[in-house]
Amino acid sequence: MSAPGAAGGQPEGPRTAAVIVASTSAAAGLAPDRTGPVMRAWLAERGFAVDGPIVVSDGAAVGDAIRSSLASDPWVVLTTGGTGVAPGDRTPEQTEPLLDARLPGLMEELRRRGAEQAPAALLTRGVAGFVARTLVMNLPGSPGGVRDGLAVLGPVLEHLVGQRRGLAGGEHPGER
Repeated sequence: MSAPGAAGGQPEGPRTAAVIVASTSAAAGLAPDRTGPVMRAWLAERGFAVDGPIVVSDGAAVGDAIRSSLASDPWVVLTTGGTGVAPGDRTPEQTEPLLDARLPGLMEELRRRGAEQAPAALLTRGVAGFVARTLVMNLPGSPGGVRDGLAVLGPVLEHLVGQRRGLAGGEHPGER
């Protein structure tokens, strides 16, 4: 049996996404969330109905939020924050065990682009990949890191989600 929506290349329903913000201080109301709304707007501009930003504390709450979001089979889940080297930064550890297929090139390019402006961008430990049909990507918690991550994801987003869901539009971008 083929995946829903695969026949004829037609989508099976609305394109959905979730944005999860890993920030203990924002979850406690002590600091503003400066990245989640940017990610939400970026996804909405690309035709996604977006849940969130869902703001949670660093650590296990991130994994809980990702698993909760995955229950509705969204096309994309983007996280921001918790990818650095501070003791509480555990977003990659919460994400990695869920992934069925890893996309290390996305994170390699994010680090490369970020390091051109700020050498500390090399320290992001985020991961990207698929959980079943859902693209999951961890972006850094800084506005610059989010801009870099969205710039990396933008040119390949339609290809990634189209291929994974068996839809037309999943052709290889920039093919020669």
